[in-house]
Amino acid sequence: MDGGRESFDPHHLRIEAQERVMALQFGAVDKRLERIEALIERLERRLWMTVYGVVAVILTQAMQSLIGLSANGG
Repeated sequence: MDGGRESFDPHHLRIEAQERVMALQFGAVDKRLERIEALIERLERRLWMTVYGVVAVILTQAMQSLIGLSANGG
């Protein structure tokens, strides 16, 4: 009888099922985190491009002002 009990242990089967469910859940969370990280990287890139664009506009306007001053003053 002991041999039959070892092959069918409902507690063992339940634990294995819970472990499989947890593994699937962790896999899903992992995939979501990877997608979130990719979105954050893209957002960061866009942010830096915006910052560089604003700096370029400010520098362009400063240069135009300097050119205008030197043209009028000279």
